[in-house]
Amino acid sequence: MMQDSELARLAADFARDGAVVVRGALGPAVIERLRAGIEANLAAPSPRAKVASSPEDPGYFVEDFCNWQDNVDYRAVIDQSPLPRLAAALMGSATARLYHDHMLTKAAGTRQPTPWHQDQPYYNIDGRQTVSFWIPADPVPRESTLEFVAASHRGPWLMPRSFMDDQAKWFPAGTLAELPDIDADPVRYPVLGWAVEPGDVLAFNMLALHRAAGSASRRRVLSLRFIGDDVRHAPRGWATSPDFPGLAERLPAGAVMDDPLFPLVWAHDAPKEIAA
Repeated sequence: MMQDSELARLAADFARDGAVVVRGALGPAVIERLRAGIEANLAAPSPRAKVASSPEDPGYFVEDFCNWQDNVDYRAVIDQSPLPRLAAALMGSATARLYHDHMLTKAAGTRQPTPWHQDQPYYNIDGRQTVSFWIPADPVPRESTLEFVAASHRGPWLMPRSFMDDQAKWFPAGTLAELPDIDADPVRYPVLGWAVEPGDVLAFNMLALHRAAGSASRRRVLSLRFIGDDVRHAPRGWATSPDFPGLAERLPAGAVMDDPLFPLVWAHDAPKEIAA
């Protein structure tokens, strides 16, 4: 179990930079469940799955969302790992709720990059206490890993755009700032990135700017996203990514995310069971 002093150091780095690497966070048994869960997901994708690479790409990039209720191995990764406790510590929150899971697999030779973006503008939540864990099932070299702009989680919110065709399909034009030219000013926008092995975890705030290149080798990843005490429901007038059909009818704007879709997995230093 991670010591309180190590948790405090990681939390301080997370608060400063918006992203950290946690070396050796998960043991071999959890990694085996992770791989089993991803393979089961790939074999039987949900209706929410989508291909995120073009037909001309020599590789293949597939994503799927919100499968924790049906994928017993994903549930085991949450139940049998320190991730809920780590999430609460990084967020500075007394509680941690599971927001959703997100599988991302790039076949060997995939060229499709994931462009610079923030995650939270695509979501249906407001609040500062958020964390996403990017959990690799395969070794990921530095050139294929996630990269982050240090301290970008402090804002502002930036206009979300579709990855394949760069279209603004969500917030009305002019309501959010546009993405700056990050690569043109490395002093103003310092970039963080780490090669990772299975067992390592990347953790980042949902407002942290991040991107990823293609991958020469197969790259299987599960992202687990958690929300803390200050996060509230923010219904949108469009389909969010992921979408939660029917949620707006039972959870009003500004409400705590107290719904079976978002189980409480950590509270007051005591892990909670995920709802059946």
